[in-house]
Amino acid sequence: MNKPVFKIRTPRLIIFKVNPLKADKRQTYNMTTRAISPFNTFLMLTLIIFWGGSFVVVKMALREGLTPIAIATFRFLTAGGLFIVALILKKSRNKDYRLSVEKKDTLKLLLLALTGVTFFFAIQYTGIQLAGASIAAIFVCLLSPIFIAVLSTRILNERLMKKQIFGIGIAAVGAFTVITSGTLNFSGDIKFFLGSLILLSTPVLWATYNLVGKKTLEKYDPFLVVAYVTVLGGLGLIPFSLAESSLQQILTLSLNAWLPILFLSLACSLFGYYIWFYVLKQVGATVTSSFLFIEPVFTVLFAVTFVGETVSLFTLAGGALIFLGVNLITMK
Repeated sequence: MNKPVFKIRTPRLIIFKVNPLKADKRQTYNMTTRAISPFNTFLMLTLIIFWGGSFVVVKMALREGLTPIAIATFRFLTAGGLFIVALILKKSRNKDYRLSVEKKDTLKLLLLALTGVTFFFAIQYTGIQLAGASIAAIFVCLLSPIFIAVLSTRILNERLMKKQIFGIGIAAVGAFTVITSGTLNFSGDIKFFLGSLILLSTPVLWATYNLVGKKTLEKYDPFLVVAYVTVLGGLGLIPFSLAESSLQQILTLSLNAWLPILFLSLACSLFGYYIWFYVLKQVGATVTSSFLFIEPVFTVLFAVTFVGETVSLFTLAGGALIFLGVNLITMK
């Protein structure tokens, strides 16, 4: 194994779960799910509010004539620029802060960018156009945490207690109820069928993104990882935007179009992705991903407030199940 080119100093708040028998090379890291602190719970709830509200913000951008791919491209290119500025400021304040990564880890960062940004958003937005937002939300908010929880037990050796498994089941039922309001009407047309098939890959992409990210965060500062992922992911979206001839729209965006883009870039990408990786590194993939079950609740609340949608009894019942399930997953 090649020796590391350098060592990166990680923040003191970052806690590693290391097997005390690390001297024995035959022993592996014992990564277990951990109880989440009140501060990290606050961070995750803030993140989910941002991400839940993003659906309404995206609708505002769509009304300005932007395509879904254009919104994603402009969002991550803008966020990438903000990350670069932040890294420069971080370096100026701390001369010891390392901006480079080992050559062997560049492929991991590229994989993170493709699975968590480029392919994920290109596929998700295409699926929304073909099958609708409800189906996309089911796959992202409902299937992704379950994929992560199952794969974490296999790949990261995270251990699930019976109550956590029970909590996943309860939260999954709650999220399904909130998203569908108790009913799910399938149109049966070819566009809907193709969109559903495309969206099936989104939970796999998100699970891969989180599991690879967990491994990467054992070596690097979360902010540095998110910065690289955002920049590379934004660059990866450019070919999609060029293919639909929407990239040139960035030169003619109105203020009403830029405001949603800036919210998505700052709140959902710059702060959102950092919060996600920061908490992921401390409590594990299963606990972190469980908060995705709450996202549909905030999405509905924003839709009621800004779009004028009504809340059904199924939505209220589903919201109660979601909070109960997440509580079972995260508490000791």
